[in-house]
Amino acid sequence: MVRITRAQSLTLRMAGLLLRDRHHDMDRPADVAGVVTWLGAMQAQDLASGLWSFGVRLPGYTVSDVTAALERREALRTWPMRGTIHFVPPRDAHWMLDLMGSRALAGAAKRREFLGLSEEVAERAVEVLGAALAGGGRLTRSQCVTVLTDKGIEADGQRGYHLLWYASQRGVLCIAPNIGNEQSFVLLDEWVPDPHRPDRDEALATIALRYFRGHGPTTRQDFAGWTGLTMADAKRGIAAAGDRLAGVTVDGVEMYLEPALLDAAPSAVDGREVLVLPGFDEYLLGYKDRTLMLADEHKPAIIPGNNGIFQATVVCDGRVVGTWKRSLTKTKVQITVQPLVPLGKAERAKIGQAFEEYARFVDRTPEVRLP
Repeated sequence: MVRITRAQSLTLRMAGLLLRDRHHDMDRPADVAGVVTWLGAMQAQDLASGLWSFGVRLPGYTVSDVTAALERREALRTWPMRGTIHFVPPRDAHWMLDLMGSRALAGAAKRREFLGLSEEVAERAVEVLGAALAGGGRLTRSQCVTVLTDKGIEADGQRGYHLLWYASQRGVLCIAPNIGNEQSFVLLDEWVPDPHRPDRDEALATIALRYFRGHGPTTRQDFAGWTGLTMADAKRGIAAAGDRLAGVTVDGVEMYLEPALLDAAPSAVDGREVLVLPGFDEYLLGYKDRTLMLADEHKPAIIPGNNGIFQATVVCDGRVVGTWKRSLTKTKVQITVQPLVPLGKAERAKIGQAFEEYARFVDRTPEVRLP
């Protein structure tokens, strides 16, 4: 098994994440469908973050370009794993829900008990929503709640969210692009009339290949944590992938990646490469062990209170060096940067350039405050 250093591992990982050589590599995915398929799935619980996750990997795209691609069904949002919303390739939504969503679905009984919902009520909600959306219907979240309420189903507060989650987890609904500022829902079978239906071993092999291609080199433990699969199924998926994955060791730890990435072996970065990433990006959310990218002393700044809410990051040569927040007006995006390490003049200039790219994405004039 090939031994690589931590520095080499980080360089390869950034390439797998499509966060290196973004302006020069002609073999990389060139559209929203290609990016989401490459990575397997992309964190999307915060929509604005999810849109920029595409934008940062597709130089020249704007938020309108990404939104238009979603309307063309190049990707859709649902809850395929870990009970959280991700972008997924539309034809793969069904098998991903079946393979990885089943554990979250099995654990939903306790949540229903807490909310005062029975399984019978949840199933009735699925029927009601299915009937309301049949024939190409598309309703906002609040309209879905109204439909449920009109049929005598209590759907106020978290009950409504849970019932929409449950219907999506069952493969009946999925999240379509927003109507205004609100989520909308459609029938998954109507939105995706030709789903791919692999058998279990093919599904495990496919998700293993995509995860390690888009996140590797990394470990089987990270793969299990990302998918929500058992360690046994994670091992089975890696085995099913066979020689389409390569093994390496980093400080004695076994990791996997796509062999083509190892063969290409990206060179060291020319100068210090700076990225400004959304908080909910696969760069951090794709791993249980984030020590390659994030120093232990900076974790509280990235996940304040350890509450699962990730701050947007400034990344230099693959390592987190700061956080940032934005505020949008009609014409401007005001950005406040909080450095976590001392920044030199050249790095500060590159941070400014990176935010110019982000400002073009959201079609605003940037105002950057960097202490």
